[in-house]
Amino acid sequence: MKKNNLLSLDPIVMMMKSSLEKLPTPFSISFMWNMGFILGMVLTMQIITGIVLSMNYIPSTEMGFWSVIHIMRDTHPGWAMRYIHMNGASLFFISMYIHIARGIYFNSPSKLPMVWISGVLILLVSMGSAFLGYVLPWGQMSFWGATVITSMISAIPYMGKPMTLWIWGNFSVSQPTLNRFFSLHFILPLVVLSLVLGHLIFLHQSGSSNPTGTNPNYDKMKFFPYFMVKDTNPAILIMMLFTVLLSLTPNILGDVENFNPASATTTPTHIQPEWYFLFSYAILRSIPSKLGGVIAMLGSILILLILTTKKESMNKKFNPNKKMMFWVFLSTMGLLTWIGMNPIEPPLVEIGQALTAVYFTVIFYL
Repeated sequence: MKKNNLLSLDPIVMMMKSSLEKLPTPFSISFMWNMGFILGMVLTMQIITGIVLSMNYIPSTEMGFWSVIHIMRDTHPGWAMRYIHMNGASLFFISMYIHIARGIYFNSPSKLPMVWISGVLILLVSMGSAFLGYVLPWGQMSFWGATVITSMISAIPYMGKPMTLWIWGNFSVSQPTLNRFFSLHFILPLVVLSLVLGHLIFLHQSGSSNPTGTNPNYDKMKFFPYFMVKDTNPAILIMMLFTVLLSLTPNILGDVENFNPASATTTPTHIQPEWYFLFSYAILRSIPSKLGGVIAMLGSILILLILTTKKESMNKKFNPNKKMMFWVFLSTMGLLTWIGMNPIEPPLVEIGQALTAVYFTVIFYL
């Protein structure tokens, strides 16, 4: 009995109880509030599979590609670890985009500004970590994607070219670059993890919002066991669908160029990043100026921060015009993703420029 009392006073146990078991949760939240739980689950899966893969990966321009082949063919069960990690990144970003879209739809930025700001920082750092990880297999698209994206830094006035050479560690993307990207790809998930902890601390200070737009303090109940079951059921369904994807078409979200080893003498016909970066990539390509494109690409994410400045009265929570603009915003992102996966040719260039203007305009009306 005394042992149980001492255990209940342990600060870690108390924190877990207050954050999970006894966390006051609005009774009216829907399945759209499950994405945070799923994101935590997928992030844990990515960190574990990443550590396992790093035990056999060789960060070398000569052996990087073939070490991945060795993991796939000779290491048991290396193919599963690699496919889970590769497709887990897509699952992470799908869940994150749904999580962000739900927040915009239900006015979370104005209700929970610090939660929103920390969430945008998580998105930025996650995108950086995903880009670094995409380079590591050292296939054709990995190499040329790294070359194109890192060379954009040279557009910064005065300091751009020295910074680019400093990041490369050479006069082009080569061995020092791969070493640095491998190290940073290890470090950034830990940064994401610390940002997630801050995100949860800010969230638990005020509690979750709810879909009714009313004061959530009127209908709260303990998180465990009801909401734990509610979060677990969609997670099981998503994992079943994820298993089907891994079993039948694990390479559907990848690029065929990455089946070829990196070659500095052969350029792919169409260089493009992973699908979850395509909307920002399309915005980058739509701006004729190199520096302007880089600023617009960063602005496409950072502009989400302005949503925290919007204050609305209670009678505007479900403004039909705002909800219509939300769907225009989602449609614009979808079309920009489609533009990003196509070659740079008319009329796609003009359509991309028009959609870029719509993207940065509509967000002010959300």
